[in-house]
Amino acid sequence: MSQFPDIREYTALPRVNALRLSPDGTRLVSVVQSLNPDGKSYGAALWEIPQDPGGEPHRLTRSAKGEAGAEFAPDGTLFFVSRRPDETAKESGGDTAALWLLPERGEPVRVATRPGGIGGVRAAGGTVVYSSEVLPGDAATEEERRKAREEAGVSAILHEGYPVRYWDHDLGPAQTRLFAGRAVREGLEDVRDLTPAPGGALDEHMSFDLTPDGRTVVATWRAPLPNGDVRWDLVAIDVADGSRRTLATSGGHDFGGPVTVSPDGRLVACVRERHGAEETAVALDLWVVDLDTGEGRAVAAEIFPAAVAWAPSSRELFFAADHQGRRPVFRVPLDGEVTRVTADDGAYAELCPAPDGSVYALRGAVDSPPRPVRIAADGSVTTLPSPTPALDLPGTLTEVTATAEDGTEIRGWLVVPAEATAEDPAPFLLWIHGGPLSSWNDWSWRWNPWLMARHGYAVLLPDPCLSTGYGQGMVERGWGDWGPVTHADLMAITDECLKRPEIDEQRTAAMGGSFGGYMANWVAGHTDRFRAIVTHASLWNLDQFAGSTDGAHYWQREFGVPGSARYARLSPHRSLGEIRTPMLVIHGDKDYRVPIGEGLRLWWDLQRSGVESKFLYFPDENHWVLKPGNAIAWYETVLAFLSQHVMDEEWTRPPSLS
Repeated sequence: MSQFPDIREYTALPRVNALRLSPDGTRLVSVVQSLNPDGKSYGAALWEIPQDPGGEPHRLTRSAKGEAGAEFAPDGTLFFVSRRPDETAKESGGDTAALWLLPERGEPVRVATRPGGIGGVRAAGGTVVYSSEVLPGDAATEEERRKAREEAGVSAILHEGYPVRYWDHDLGPAQTRLFAGRAVREGLEDVRDLTPAPGGALDEHMSFDLTPDGRTVVATWRAPLPNGDVRWDLVAIDVADGSRRTLATSGGHDFGGPVTVSPDGRLVACVRERHGAEETAVALDLWVVDLDTGEGRAVAAEIFPAAVAWAPSSRELFFAADHQGRRPVFRVPLDGEVTRVTADDGAYAELCPAPDGSVYALRGAVDSPPRPVRIAADGSVTTLPSPTPALDLPGTLTEVTATAEDGTEIRGWLVVPAEATAEDPAPFLLWIHGGPLSSWNDWSWRWNPWLMARHGYAVLLPDPCLSTGYGQGMVERGWGDWGPVTHADLMAITDECLKRPEIDEQRTAAMGGSFGGYMANWVAGHTDRFRAIVTHASLWNLDQFAGSTDGAHYWQREFGVPGSARYARLSPHRSLGEIRTPMLVIHGDKDYRVPIGEGLRLWWDLQRSGVESKFLYFPDENHWVLKPGNAIAWYETVLAFLSQHVMDEEWTRPPSLS
């Protein structure tokens, strides 16, 4: 048996989630998530990562609530956000997230608090800017108003616009605002509210940065549109007086993060996304805007970037973007062509260009957890010491391809357990990614094929139509036609994999989450070739989903007004009568992207139709199911269900649910 950990050991592994490089390039700090002593939750701490491959990483912070949001100031000062229930914090709002400063030597110092906690932070030019959620009205009286609301037992939120929820939390009544202060030895002084009446413009996935002179904040800004639609602009906010001007706006585009200002303070890089429509797919560009004039242009077109960073010279950008089942690092001079920097199978993130021309980053892959690395100018990669241990994988990873009905090449990754042979072939699991604009190109702590391989399954991770990293044409192939084209792609590459002698073509299953769950439901209604299907956080009735999801405006651009022919043609629930395969339905009550109504309706429809099925319900979980104990229950239940139907074993109740 491989040394790869079982699910309980796996949930306890530390995970490197972020990476920051000091401006002079001498210090590398990461945020590392690990299991708390109670085993019921995760915490995070700051770690120093040695730049010498022979060094040892060491932990910088320790608190019961954990740390996040690490950012270096130009002088090397390290700011971070933490919930620390010490006596000082209790005097001003309990254990809400506060802003802390970590000297190079000595203990952390709390420098700012807000009743609604503190989120992101940026520091430059002697200025520190941070975000916080504030009740509408005078920020100075917020603590009293929060207390009065709590004592009155009021939880109601009055909305006058859209949206009202985001992923797993309610929006309002507090709104995200930006605050700025002058950095002094003791902390911050002259703190002021830069956005006293944002009206929700900075809520959701707001991104911001600060110019090197500390005088201007550049941020995304949500603008309401008629009929519940929204648009994201790019704005510049003067730190001195809070005045705001629009840098970039377009009726058919969103300007989003990551937002990053060039080291010379002249330019801003961001992502421009073309709005989708019924006949037009979304498209993303890497966009550069002149901070003075607002003039902008695409320096890399039709890509799906995961990270963007300026070179110290301000004359070129580095970015990581999906590409053929990988996520390489690319370089693009402002006056030149895009070139690929890394040539391996890695999926890179958290890019940190250094003064010497190298780039520090996190490198993950389908077969490797994210680990800190140094990328030389020639593209060679040096792995640095990491708090995450190297893992002995229980099998092999192979790239596979197939030809779709229209001649398009469909590719994916195939995980085969080490013990699989032609004489003893492995059962097969088709695992469909979410998105739908996504790709199987990186390690996933939540959706991990190696846990299934440890239990003997060969796992196919395909990138069908709508997958990113294959050019705009791959997205357009499935745009507005989710089910039929995607299904054909999935079956083509499944057929190709089942030709392999080390895979058992008779013992097969399929599963997926979110869009992958939609496709699992579609597969269930259009073929009976699989012995079992697992569907997680899945779309079932598109017309119902279209008005109850947290971002209805986004999906209705593609599908049109609810009740139209496209909903009827592409909704999996219309094929309920064709489902014969046993199904495991999984859903969390706190899922606002695919609301619980989808899971409940699917479960009821299967029950009334007599389809053999089980429902794994998480009352306190969101779209992904993240709590350690619940993640264990998820995997144990999925494995038990597959064992029953794929392996023909007797149903055994998962230990975590007993």
